[in-house]
This record gives sequence, structure tokens and C-alpha cells, in this order.
Amino acid sequence: MNLNSVNMKRRLFVALVGLFAALSFSSCGYNTLVNLEENVKGKWAQVENAYQRRADLIPNLVNTVKGAANFEQETLTQVIEARAKASSVTVDPENLTPEAIQQFQQSQDALSQSLGRLLVTVERYPELKANQNFRDLQVQLEGTENRISTERRAFNEATQEYNSSVRRFPNNITAGLFGFKQKGYFAAEAGADKAPEVQF
Repeated sequence: MNLNSVNMKRRLFVALVGLFAALSFSSCGYNTLVNLEENVKGKWAQVENAYQRRADLIPNLVNTVKGAANFEQETLTQVIEARAKASSVTVDPENLTPEAIQQFQQSQDALSQSLGRLLVTVERYPELKANQNFRDLQVQLEGTENRISTERRAFNEATQEYNSSVRRFPNNITAGLFGFKQKGYFAAEAGADKAPEVQF
């Protein structure tokens, strides 16, 4: 057997092994895991967009409220500080761990609470409630909160599908080989399981 013939057989063997490996990995779910992970990252980007929209509305809301006579400065300061803190917490889409999601959620929840206190305080200022600019901002803020809820739900659904696929056999073998790890979810806020108490 000559050297060219041996080299050609080796190349053919390597090509067949490569083809077999590619087919094996794709049938074991590698491509599926890639698609599912990209879907999770896309949903995360939508979550960030919704939160950014809320953050962008807050300076206008604060400036409108500042115009009201004798408005409590402490309440405004709390909102401004909570916005700054929430804006500083970012999560790398490559690292959507439960801990990273929890830290992000805590900072956003703190901002939600500050905004809630601001809107409750506004009730004591009839001239502010009558301000058209304030009412428009309040409507936009409510719409943004709905978007946030929708995007968080879509993210959780995509994450559940991805996490289930990562854990299922034989995908779990492929996931282990290529470093696909489970991702974190948004959790319900503390006390969300209890109905609010309404008093008349």
C-alpha cells in the first residue's frame, strides 16, 4: 500500500468520524439547546427594555412632582436613589444565574416600592393630581408596569423551556459537555400570594 492511499483513507476516516460526531451532537440536542438559550437571551433583552422604559419615565415624573408646592423632598430623594441603584444593577445575558436574577429583581422591587410611596403621597396634592402632564406620566408608568409583567412572564416561560431541555436525557449529556447551565427565574414578590386587604 502506498503512502497516498494510506493518507486518503485516514482523511476519509477523519471526515466520517467528524460527520458522525456532528450528527450525534445535533441529535443529542446541541442545536436545540443553542436555539433555546438564544430565545432566553432575547426575552431577557425585552425585560431590560421594559425596565429601561420605566427608568426613563422617572426623571420626568420627578420634575413634574417637584413643581408642586411643598412636596416632600424625602420621597423624591428616595425615588431618585432607588432609580440610580436599580440602573446600576445589570445582568450579563451569558450569566443569567438565579443569584444574578435575584439581585436584579431586588433592586427593581426597591424602585417599585419607592414609586408606590411617591404615588400615594401625591394623593395629598390635589393640584398635582389635576396636572395633565402628571396624569399622562402616570398612565405611561402604569402601561410600563404592565409591559414589565408581560416581559417577565415571557422570560420565565422561555427559561422554563430551556431549563427543562437542559435537564432532559440525552440533552443533559450534551449540556454537560458544552457548558449549558440552568438559568434563573423571576420570583413573585414577597406577599404576592396574599390578596390585598381593602378597607372602606
